[in-house]
Amino acid sequence: MEDPNLILDVRNVTKNYGQKKALTGISLNLPKGRILGLMGPNGSGKTTLIKAIASLLKPNEGEILVCDKKVGFETKSLVSFLPDRNILPKWMSASDAIDYYADYFADFDRDKASDMLNLMKLKPEQKVCAMSKGMVEKLNLTLCFSRNAKLFLLDEPLGGVDPVARERIVSTIVQSYSENSSIIVSTHLVHDIENMFDSVCFIDEGDIVLTGDAEELRTERGMSIDQLYLKIFGEKY
Repeated sequence: MEDPNLILDVRNVTKNYGQKKALTGISLNLPKGRILGLMGPNGSGKTTLIKAIASLLKPNEGEILVCDKKVGFETKSLVSFLPDRNILPKWMSASDAIDYYADYFADFDRDKASDMLNLMKLKPEQKVCAMSKGMVEKLNLTLCFSRNAKLFLLDEPLGGVDPVARERIVSTIVQSYSENSSIIVSTHLVHDIENMFDSVCFIDEGDIVLTGDAEELRTERGMSIDQLYLKIFGEKY
């Protein structure tokens, strides 16, 4: 039976790359109006899980539902994905990128994109080839959040951004989604952005090792999410 409050339902998902198991029977759900921090070291399976939710790769087993629809062509209009690397051609200007997204996605909001460009201090005529890595990440974030999607998937959105810009981006993320949508943020920069998380999920070797409400975990464990991350992964890595 459909749950109108459930944005994402991941059911026993397994993904193999040859002999390597990238995901080993992951189950996870996310209600609307929540920001989930997906955390783990490099190679833990974070990007594989996000790409499976975005319908960019097919699991070997299990199923994924977004707004009660099986992930596939039908859910492309419900999910906005920010990859961990830039995919915009270097010749494009910020304005070109907005035109491209507006043509490709029916739910793209040009006014919102323009407002976010100003917030990010990016000029419409500025070309990707003339932008720093942090500026390109801010442009991609602008494009991602200018869609009226139900689920936003952000894969390492702060990797190349300086600490000053991180605060602005975190604030933008929190302000840029509605109570009817949800966000998953994959990151290993836990200390900088843990305060934005409603829920957290720690993943290692393709398996969930701990998940729960962020504030409840802080209270139960008597430590910050960053300290909890270090406790779980510090000795191993």
